[in-house]
Amino acid sequence: MSEQNAHLVCPHCQATNRIPTAKLNAAPNCGKCGQHLLIAMPYELNAQTVNKVIQKNDVLTVVDFWASWCQPCLMMAPQFKAAATQLPQVVFAKIQTDQYEQAAAPYNIRSLPTMVAFKNGKEVARQSGALPTDQIVQWIRSLNA
Repeated sequence: MSEQNAHLVCPHCQATNRIPTAKLNAAPNCGKCGQHLLIAMPYELNAQTVNKVIQKNDVLTVVDFWASWCQPCLMMAPQFKAAATQLPQVVFAKIQTDQYEQAAAPYNIRSLPTMVAFKNGKEVARQSGALPTDQIVQWIRSLNA
């Protein structure tokens, strides 16, 4: 039986890496830049990286769509960051919708903050509204079940 592989986009250099799924728990490094692929913290997306990260990551990828003027977004930011530290095998990313409106538009975001979970390039769930860390973690764990 052949070994299963997963694609992961490097949060540092945006290279797409193919990692054996059995090695995802072993802190894999990027084949191009050598840095960690799963960084246990959210990283900022921009107009150039948002689609690649969503489409190319095979692992669960949770994107926080937020805006700088949105008070609930700002209140949830540290909660989202704390959740990322508890789920190191999940990719956490953020995109600032007021700065990158065109990049966020295809995802049909109607309220902020909205977290959208993707796997294998497809949306699997979304959650609108600010949540505390424990509820973010619980929601994401329910998606991986």
